[in-house]
Amino acid sequence: MLNKEIPFLRILIPFCAGIVSGLIIKPEAWLIAISILILAAGFPVSLIFNKRQQNHIYGILLTCSMYFCGLLLYANEKKQLSVLEPEKGHYICTLTEFPEPRPNSFRAIVRLHYRVDGGDTVGLNGSLMIYFRKDPFVSTLLPGDIIKLECQPLPVVNRGNPHEFDYKFYLENNGIKYYSFSRKDDILAHSRPEKLRLRYRALIIRERIIDMYRERGISDDRIGLVAALTLGQKNLLDPEQKQVFIRAGVMHIMAVSGLHAVILSMFIFNMLFFLKGRLGFIRILIAVALLWGFAFVTGLTPSVLRAALMFSFLQAGKLLQRDVNSINSVLASAMILLIAHPSVLFDAGFLLSYSAVIFIICFYRSFYLKISIKNYGADKIWQSAAVTIIAQAGTLPLTISLFNRFPVWFILTNIIIVPLSSVVVIIGCLVPFTYPVEFISRPLALLMDYLTGLTEVFTEKAASLPFASIENIGMITSESFLLSIFIFLFTMSLLNSKAIPLRVPLIALLVLAGAGSVRSIHDRVTGELIVYNGISESQVGIRTGMMLDLWSVSDTVMPEAARHIMTRGLKVKDIHAGPDVRLIETGNRRILI
Repeated sequence: MLNKEIPFLRILIPFCAGIVSGLIIKPEAWLIAISILILAAGFPVSLIFNKRQQNHIYGILLTCSMYFCGLLLYANEKKQLSVLEPEKGHYICTLTEFPEPRPNSFRAIVRLHYRVDGGDTVGLNGSLMIYFRKDPFVSTLLPGDIIKLECQPLPVVNRGNPHEFDYKFYLENNGIKYYSFSRKDDILAHSRPEKLRLRYRALIIRERIIDMYRERGISDDRIGLVAALTLGQKNLLDPEQKQVFIRAGVMHIMAVSGLHAVILSMFIFNMLFFLKGRLGFIRILIAVALLWGFAFVTGLTPSVLRAALMFSFLQAGKLLQRDVNSINSVLASAMILLIAHPSVLFDAGFLLSYSAVIFIICFYRSFYLKISIKNYGADKIWQSAAVTIIAQAGTLPLTISLFNRFPVWFILTNIIIVPLSSVVVIIGCLVPFTYPVEFISRPLALLMDYLTGLTEVFTEKAASLPFASIENIGMITSESFLLSIFIFLFTMSLLNSKAIPLRVPLIALLVLAGAGSVRSIHDRVTGELIVYNGISESQVGIRTGMMLDLWSVSDTVMPEAARHIMTRGLKVKDIHAGPDVRLIETGNRRILI
């Protein structure tokens, strides 16, 4: 039954499994050839079994085909990235975004095209991250600018701390394997093409919209938050502002997501209420076109692409007068994104967005109907709370494993702040459209400035509440995956016990507890010497079972050590502070620190 209602389910699961396998398996040419021959021979054979009600041979072959497609696409994407020599050279490249100002530098991402060695030109693929020394000229560079650059590419490496964020893997999934330090004088030539790619035009338009906000009265201390709420541009935000929103559990409103797309699409549909009946298709076409325009201007993030694709599928179904399964539309949008860019499967935004929307589609209505409220205002509050609870349940394992915290007051903050931010998003879209008419655009901008300030005040209040956030919690990837399965099955059983008996999620919980116990037993009977590498200092740790002794110049635990401690559930026995050289003995070994 599921195969007919949600055909993309049986396609997407093995496809994703193939991509994940690509982290370990590097397919050789002979393996690819044999697999293609077996599958090509198998499909004609499966036709013999077509007369049966279920063709298991065809199902197995389709699953294997999708698995190998995912594996090969991911492997091919990785192979396309060029290997660069760690020596100075001349590179022809294109700036892919605005240079991002840092305290002592500008960070720029360029797409590599050629390496020029004398008279020889070598074609390249991939991107390079460049840190330019502060210079006014660098700030004038625009996306799409073509530059000839002299630089020395250096491979991106991690610090090697246990359970640290894999920065190298993150950058590689975005096409970046190397970085370089440069100055303005290293730019040997610079030109602007006559015709810009659509993506670069969109980024320039986004920057122009931010300038419009400034010109219409948005204050300097609010412009960063306004740009983040409406356009997803977080480069202007202070780090402390980000932390406040994270602690309050509403960081999702600062990253352009499906929430923004839903708000915008609903607003457009309501504004075009007069296009009904035979003109209904015009209403749909305008809404889809404007939503995709918004997606391009905000940088085509995975969450917005998901929402735009899903909305397009649903509206196409309406035009064709066909019922569209929402889950199938979500999975179809994921399939399109993964075919175009397999590495997006490991993107945090992609995982959080799809986890939240799948839980909302599967469980929101059943959960909402569990409580019937006749009062209109109270019912709307309950609707918002129900969506928040279900979305938080879907993203809980990722929140713990990625951010090592859990926002306690997330229901309260989302009920208040999401409606406020929704109005800010709508006004943020109206200001550029009404910009030529100042007596309309200026009051709108001032209202947006006020509402943004109100949003910030409420968020700060929520973040300062007692027990606003449970900190220092962690989980390894495998346990996070098992917890996701348990929460999904438990929620399904809770809302519909006939579909899933309670014993099924309990079995999943038992597997999760067993995995944690195996890890805990292993940790209790082993020990290790660890050097935590920080930015300005290091700490040495000796783990004996679940106890950790730290040696450091200071008496505080470094963030790099804290992440390891919270993920593995360790306890700090003692911190030996001081600059003195120490000789310690553990077992039959002597270690000089």
